[in-house]
Parts: sequence; C-alpha cells; structure tokens
Amino acid sequence: MLPTPPGIRLTSHGGAPSLLAMKSLYSSQSRAERLIAAGRVVLAVLTLPVISLDLFSHAKDAKTVYTLLAAYVAYALLLALLVWRSGAPVGRQRVLTHAFDLAVFSLLMYFTEGSNSPFFVYFVFLIMVASLRWQWRGTLWTALAALATFIGIGVYGSEIVRDPTFELNSFVIRCGYLAVVAILLGCLGVYEDRVRSETLMLAAWPREVPREDRKLVGGVLEDAAGILGSPRVLMVWQIAEDPWLQLALWPCGELHWSREAPATFKTLVAEPLVGTDFLCQNGNAPVATVMYTTPAGLQLWRGAPLNPKLRAWFGISVVLSLQLHGATLKGRLFFLDKRDMTPDDLMLGEMVARLASARMDHFYLLQSLKHVAVTEARTRLARDLHDGLLQSLSGVALQLETAWRLLEEKPQEAREALADVQRLIAAQQRDLRFLIQELKPVPVSPSEAESSLAARLDELVRGIERHWGLHIELKTQDLFPRIPQALAQEIYRIVQEALVNAARHADASTVRMEVGTRDDQVRIIVTDDGRGFPFRGRYDHAALTEMRLGPVMLRERIASLAGSLSINSTESGARLEITLPLAQPGG
Repeated sequence: MLPTPPGIRLTSHGGAPSLLAMKSLYSSQSRAERLIAAGRVVLAVLTLPVISLDLFSHAKDAKTVYTLLAAYVAYALLLALLVWRSGAPVGRQRVLTHAFDLAVFSLLMYFTEGSNSPFFVYFVFLIMVASLRWQWRGTLWTALAALATFIGIGVYGSEIVRDPTFELNSFVIRCGYLAVVAILLGCLGVYEDRVRSETLMLAAWPREVPREDRKLVGGVLEDAAGILGSPRVLMVWQIAEDPWLQLALWPCGELHWSREAPATFKTLVAEPLVGTDFLCQNGNAPVATVMYTTPAGLQLWRGAPLNPKLRAWFGISVVLSLQLHGATLKGRLFFLDKRDMTPDDLMLGEMVARLASARMDHFYLLQSLKHVAVTEARTRLARDLHDGLLQSLSGVALQLETAWRLLEEKPQEAREALADVQRLIAAQQRDLRFLIQELKPVPVSPSEAESSLAARLDELVRGIERHWGLHIELKTQDLFPRIPQALAQEIYRIVQEALVNAARHADASTVRMEVGTRDDQVRIIVTDDGRGFPFRGRYDHAALTEMRLGPVMLRERIASLAGSLSINSTESGARLEITLPLAQPGG
C-alpha cells in the first residue's frame, strides 16, 4: 500500500477510507513515476552520444564507462516500459530504484573525472526525482546522500590518489550548486505536498448528511477550517423558508450559533464587493487593500471591505470571504485570523464554499422533502377519513333517524334498522383497522393486497346496497394481476366515494360499476340513473379542474395518483370514467 503523506487524512467522518482520495493519491503518484521514467530514459539516451564525443580523454576506463552507460540505458528503457504498463512502483521498489540510480551515478562520476565529471547533472536529476516522490523530506535526504557521495569522490581524488586535475574552487562551486538545487526543489516539494494535501482533503469532503442541523453546520465549519488551516471560521446565511439571519462561528473546535433579525446587517460586505470572493490582510483598517475575483482574473480594490458591525462583533482583521450560493440558501463564509493567506487560498476557498453550499443545500432539500411527505400523508389520511368514516357516519345518522321514527309504530323494522347500523359500524371498524395497519411500516405482499381488495370491494357493495338502498351491479375483468398495496387502498376509496355520491347526491336507484386493468392502467367506470351533476355535458379532467366542477375530493384523489377523471352528466344520470396508472410516481 502506498504511504500516506504526512498531514493528509484519507477517511470520511464515518472512519471508512475515502475511495476518491485514494484514487487521487494513486493517480498523482502514477503520473510522477511516468514522468520520472521518461526523464531517466531521455537523460541516459542523450548522454551516451554526448559523452562519446570526448570520452576517451576524460575516462579512466572508457570500456567500463561505455558498458555501464549502455546497461543503464537498457535498464531505463525496461523500467519505463514496466511503469507505463503496470503503473507506479510501490514504496520499497521506489527506494531500491532510487538507491540504484545513486550508485550508478556515483560509479559514472568516479570513472569520468571524479568531481569534475560531466555526470554531475545526474545528481540534479536524482534530487528532482526525490522531490517528486517524497516531497521535501526526500529532497533533503537525497541531497545529503548526493553531497556525501560527491564530497567522498572529491576527497578520494585529492587526498588519496592525488589527482592533478582536481580543482578545489570548482569542487566547492559544484557543492554549492547541489545545495542550491536541493533547496529550490525542497521548496517545490513543500508546495506540492501542500497542494496534494489540500486536494485529498477536498476529495475526502464528507458526503453523508446528518439529521440534525447543528451537526451539519459544525461539520461543515470543521472541515472548512481544516482544509484552509484557519483558526476561526464564520458562516452567515439565510434559507428561503426562514427570514432569520443565521450566524455560526467555529473557534478552536467549538460551535457558537445564533439567530439575528434580517435587518441586523444591511450588507455583510462593502457594496463593490457584493457578488465577489475576496481576500484582505488588514480588514480592520479604514482603507484596506482587498484582492477580489472577477471573470477577468484577480483585481485590487481599496476601502473598508466588511460591515462595521460585523467586523466589530467578531474582531475581524485578516479575512477570506467567500459567497455561499444554493437552491435553498445564500450567505457568506469567512475564514479569519490566518496570517499567511495567499491567492492560492482564495482559489481553494472558492471550491470549499461550493462544497459547503452543496452540503447545506442537500440538508435543507431533504428537510423540505420530508415536510412535503408529511403534508401529503396528512392530506391522504384526511381524504381517507372523509371518504370512509365520515361518509359512513352520514349513513349511520340516516339509519338511526329511520329507526327512531319506526321505534314505536314498527319495532321490528326499527330493530332491523339498528342491526344494519351495528353492521355498518362493524364494517367501519374493519376499515379503520385496515387503515391503521396500512400506516404501519409493515410490508404486504401483492397477492395479499389483491385478495384483500377484492373481498373488501364485495363487502363495500353489499354494505352500500343495504344502507343506502341502491342496486349495484359490479363487474370486474382482468382485475388486480400486479396491483400495489397502496394503489389497492386508493381504488377502494375511489369506488366507495363514487358509490356514496351516487346514492347521496344524485338520488340514484341503480349503479353499474366496472373495474378492470388494461394496458398497465386501472379503469373504473361508474354509471348511475340519478339526476346527474349540476352541469350538463362531457368534461375531461383538465376542464373539471379549471372550472372546479365535479366532486372535489374524488378529483383531488385521482390527480394525486397521476390519473384522470372524465364526467358525462345528463338529466337521466351520470357516467364517470377513471383511469389510474399501475406504476405510481415514486413507486
């Protein structure tokens, strides 16, 4: 497994490794190894003809140098082929190839003029390789090893073999070159290490959304502070459904959260900086220098960048201010007290602000969806109670009124009416029990739903015939081959309301009802011989909705199921045609 660079975390909040972060790490190292392999081949191949031009006048053993260099060219080609075909070598292999390169370079220098050898450039390549592989730590240790080797070759040539070509001034200058190159590449390694660390931290930005808003805000500010390395982070925002201004401060691992009136700050930043991201090192000065982003690039502006009240409340001096844009919120993110902020922080902060906005948006959109779901559930429950219990109570009231009139004159008929009321109440108890069971999160198989609906429709027809005096002809065809449980309950309520409406409002004596499935749709046709609706003619669902005609609860129930209702109303009765898709939205 590849070693993790210091200071880089590869885990999400749940503790599991971030796959994206690991891929990013492997990808960057693979690119570095391919660059190193290609550079090694170019260096070895181009050095061979250059050295050949003047080799015999400088080499102690020309044949050995040629052999060694040719072998190194073959080694570089083979290693490049393996790297490009198989990917980056792992930790131990990289260390071994690095040590091998150092040994070969040392031998080539020894056999070609020692400390004055033209192969001195190989040591520069070796330090660059260390910087790419291990950043500043690798640069440091490789530079020390290269200097030690170079000094050893110089001491050997000057003190042991007394090489007359040894020049102390040239030797010292070359040692200085190595030190300067090591320092420059070490600084580059530090910068590359920082960029890689920040990239991996962005890749490890948590994707899960907590259920509590306090955990959400605290997590966002903690992650943002960690990526930017800021001692304090302030977030000020408003959400679309709440006019209050939210202020959350994250100082040293603690969350302070307050709500303020919308007019507390007229604007959070100076008017010219509204709609921009900016960086300021002296935000508390009356006239500060501000660096801000525009489509044309970074620009400078002079003035007081922050609202005076906001600046005084939080003691703001050094500040990086970023916009928060989302579908549900707007506001600003402020990184405070980081003394060494640079334009790089401004660019990195923009990415952090986008991630923070997206995570906050995700939370608030989930909350909104939950609210909508609860509202829809309440509306559906209200329709069920209206179409079931309230309609039945109306029938009970009529039956009791009839029984009261017959109690003295025809006690037997009164007892029969009371028995009907008792049966009606028992049927409604079963309906309520079914409704309560449906509200529980217990799955019911399609076959159970189908058989239950078929039995309940038969019972419903018998009950309405008995209590409302209707004659009902129920015809089913290809019914319920794959009907979902929730849709079965809705069909039951639609049939119930249509029949009760025909008995109660249309003064019908006979109702013919057809229920069946065809072409992935449920079709319900209700025809009665009553007096029809107050309007005359045929109207489709759009016309009924626009003109507010027909039974409201029935129309709304059908619309909620993505179905359609059409009514043909005449003086001799009405015909309702209802279609419902078997595949319900969100089902």
